[in-house]
Amino acid sequence: MSHSPVHRAGSTPVTVKLKQGEVYAWCACGRSANQPFCDGSHVGTGLDPLVFEAEKDDEVQLCTCKFTATPPICDGSHCNESHCNDSHCDDEQGG
Repeated sequence: MSHSPVHRAGSTPVTVKLKQGEVYAWCACGRSANQPFCDGSHVGTGLDPLVFEAEKDDEVQLCTCKFTATPPICDGSHCNESHCNDSHCDDEQGG
């Protein structure tokens, strides 16, 4: 049985205010205690954080489930039935 190095860190996105020109490191492995940002816990997993620079001052929702197709931005994948059966997802999907 293989174990994925990716851990689901949360079931909802985190709203973050980004500052133009600042560099951020989004946790891609799910192990960081500083979600949604990297704290170095990925060492030994074969994964690296996604490092990005904010193009403008903006408030965004960063993914914590780690299944987003648009990292680091949440795309609603946390509500995909194969990833989640949380009751809040029914509300988000109109169910």
